[in-house]
Amino acid sequence: MTDKDYAPLSAACVRALHDKLYDKRKLAALEIEKMVKEFHQFNNTMQINRLLKVLGQDFAASANPHAKKGGLIGLAAVSIALGKESSQYIEDLIKPILACFSDADLRVRYYACESLYNVIKVARGSVLPYLSVIFKKLSIIATDPEQSVKNASELLDRLMKDIVTESCAFDLEGFMPCIREKLYAKSHTTFSRQFIISWISVLDAVPDIDLIVYLPELLDGLFTILDDPNQEVQKMCETVLGEFMRNIKSDPSRADFASMINILIIHAQEKGDYSVQFTAITWIKEFVQLSGPLMLPYMSGIFKAVLPCLSYDSDARRNIKETATAVNFTLMKLITLKDEQNDGRHASQDGVVCKLDLEKVLDVLTQYLSYNSVQTKVAVLRWIHHLYTNLEEEMDSHVIDLLFPALTRTLSDSADEVVQQCLIVIADIIKIKESDKTGEVTYSNIANSNVYASQFLRDLARTFKYDKTLLEERGSFIIRQLCVLHNAEFIYWQLSQIICDEENLKFTSLMVEHLNMILMTSSELYEMRNKLKNLNDRMSRSLFESLYELWCHNPVATISFCLLAQCYNHVCDLIKQLGNMDITVSNLTAIDKLVQLLESPIFAYLRLELLDVPCDRNLVRALYGLLMLLPQTDAFHTLRTRLSCIPSLHLHCDNQSQTEIRSVPTRMSDINFEKLLKQFIETQQRHELYKKAQRAKEIVALDKEMSNSEV
Repeated sequence: MTDKDYAPLSAACVRALHDKLYDKRKLAALEIEKMVKEFHQFNNTMQINRLLKVLGQDFAASANPHAKKGGLIGLAAVSIALGKESSQYIEDLIKPILACFSDADLRVRYYACESLYNVIKVARGSVLPYLSVIFKKLSIIATDPEQSVKNASELLDRLMKDIVTESCAFDLEGFMPCIREKLYAKSHTTFSRQFIISWISVLDAVPDIDLIVYLPELLDGLFTILDDPNQEVQKMCETVLGEFMRNIKSDPSRADFASMINILIIHAQEKGDYSVQFTAITWIKEFVQLSGPLMLPYMSGIFKAVLPCLSYDSDARRNIKETATAVNFTLMKLITLKDEQNDGRHASQDGVVCKLDLEKVLDVLTQYLSYNSVQTKVAVLRWIHHLYTNLEEEMDSHVIDLLFPALTRTLSDSADEVVQQCLIVIADIIKIKESDKTGEVTYSNIANSNVYASQFLRDLARTFKYDKTLLEERGSFIIRQLCVLHNAEFIYWQLSQIICDEENLKFTSLMVEHLNMILMTSSELYEMRNKLKNLNDRMSRSLFESLYELWCHNPVATISFCLLAQCYNHVCDLIKQLGNMDITVSNLTAIDKLVQLLESPIFAYLRLELLDVPCDRNLVRALYGLLMLLPQTDAFHTLRTRLSCIPSLHLHCDNQSQTEIRSVPTRMSDINFEKLLKQFIETQQRHELYKKAQRAKEIVALDKEMSNSEV
């Protein structure tokens, strides 16, 4: 290339720009600076443009690294010479320089940073239209492995930040795509993340820049960076997020809570990183407290973030658990709060109507009833109870199809605390309301009015039928607690109606055995036992007759039930019928347990009746009848010893007629015991037929199995 091709540069200047020594290139730069000042003085823009073209294309883009360095220092000299007027040529100045940022030669990269620094220092705000391009190049060179280049890039970076913060013409909206792109860049390093966080921090600190408006675009990326293994990066990110939160708290109206809450919900479920999860949960807490009803549509998602955290027991995650508990408490207050703008499910804030998606909320809650944490399951059950208490009308449509199946499954939980809380929820749903007592108050009328109670108890009986382990291990606890939380007489009456219709008579007898033992031994059923013992009103006698129909399926349970009700004459008839039946080992075992029961405090009144003068001969006959049925076991000797304590006077026959001996007490005069006895006999006959049918099925099945094995 001839000298004239480098015009307006002199041959000496061209050679100096190509020289490997910095000092010679520096002298050439001073010559260029003087030349440009003259061009500018005479308004010779053509020569300036020509010079920029030569420096940019022939030198800065040269394959010769020394020529590149010469071109870079020359471009800086042009900018210095032009001063503020360099804004007219800014594109031709910075583009060749930026191209050298990715050069393989580290010295070229270094001088590119130095050159651009000098150009920008003179041009100042004129470079802002090219901020995005400069920013992208800076973000790359900030990770340069050579420390000298990195140091030079840091100086340039600070200068750019100063220009942005002092400028009123900064296009934040146009710059945001660059920030987002770098937040999600795949090739992240510690330095690149420090670079992007520092820029966000600087922008947020500028009073005239409202970065909170753009926070929904940044938040996810910041939480992604918060997961960085480098502690310094984490600390920087925590500081920036903390500053954002302080700004939000100072003026919540600026924040778009709805656009950010789902981002927080996602990151709050990142169990692998404590810092990310704790920060996300903390932000959710602040959002709920600051925005209130605006969070109603997002409650199902918030539950997914918060409920698992309630199970944390380790000291390392205690803060997360405490924060999640605070969120849970605040949400409950939000549902409880009812005023002109908030009915618990719908709320209005700043003209925006916020609606609780109850179906989604219940779907999430019922899913977490299967979670492997007692604390979480208890919290879920308290939420269901809270929602039903405050939004009963809306919850009603979900009770039978969604809640009852989930709650019934939860009764199988191994933790008593969970089952107890579950029963509290159920008892509230199936509670007897005043509206259920319209008209004549009977158990039947109450049941007809209270559909939920009938449905749940039907589901419970079905569960017991197919889960014998639950019945054996938790059945007594469940029924007893239901009776405490609800109305014991109604629970027993309703169960008697349901189980009486059961075709599986073996299950029916087993249920009677359990119900009878609960009735006889539970202190919680003391009042119910007293009502059945006295039978002094229409409701108690109705209850007796309804339960008797079910109790007939278990002979010994029927005897104990009638002993409780002091129907001693009828007990004698029952024992006589029992003597005519096939007395199985299970029957003898049941009688053995009955004798033990008679020795318990529950039947203290019965034992004291043996001291009456004259004694109740039917009672004595009934006890001796039981004694005669027993083989000479411990129970036999216990009962015989008890009977021997009766004063001999009471055993003497008096002049009472047989009719007087077998008379029915006045309080029981409207109970048809002959009908009850007939019912007992027919029920036991059904059991005999059922047993024969079952044995026949077993024989057929066995024959079929043997036939198949022979084949």
